[in-house]
Amino acid sequence: MAEDIETKIKNYKTAPFDSHFPNQNQTRNCWQNYLDFHHCQKAMTAKGGAISVCEWYQCVYQSLCPTSWVIDWDDQQAESTFPGKI
Repeated sequence: MAEDIETKIKNYKTAPFDSHFPNQNQTRNCWQNYLDFHHCQKAMTAKGGAISVCEWYQCVYQSLCPTSWVIDWDDQQAESTFPGKI
């Protein structure tokens, strides 16, 4: 399974269709993948596992989200003012 994930990440070009977010506006998809990445990263760090399994979420949110949003969210996390639950 790890090989399958690594292959998908290696061949990644853009975010695939997600039936949870069928509309043209992908703001919620961006937000959810950002949260999922940080949830996964936190969980894998706590378990002592490799965070490389979380890279899929990172690839998706980086292709969907404007860079300025990601920078703002990262700054908010550093200042403990981030509105999402991670």
